[in-house]
Amino acid sequence: MSYEDRDTYGMYSNEASDGPGPGLMGADTLLGNDVYNEQDEDLGDIKEIMLDMKTGRVSYAVLSFGGFLGVGEKLFAVPWSALTLDTVKKRFILKVAKDRIKDAPGFDSDHWPDMASTAWADEIHSYYGTQPYPNEQVL
Repeated sequence: MSYEDRDTYGMYSNEASDGPGPGLMGADTLLGNDVYNEQDEDLGDIKEIMLDMKTGRVSYAVLSFGGFLGVGEKLFAVPWSALTLDTVKKRFILKVAKDRIKDAPGFDSDHWPDMASTAWADEIHSYYGTQPYPNEQVL
């Protein structure tokens, strides 16, 4: 289901953004959105959005991959900066091969990692080749 389908408040009907797609999006409308790679392979869907409470920024999207009806699915956190919005197909793109997702650091719904841990964050950003908050200017 796409973010437009989940827009129960009509927030995307008045799209006044200069870019492709909305300039701001409601977090609830992103849950359940599909994530594909550039080869048009399904990599899962967004289950949760993780916010950094100190900075107010989105840190990760938690994706589900594999399994059937929630049984046997693997969860994994993807740095928000690794995702791009495909405004034509109304989904997100993650530039990784499907086999790489299968081997990504993941967890199950009963054993969430400490996502506030610097060591854990370093591992995730290293795996996806991203930096925390890459556009942030240091004053």
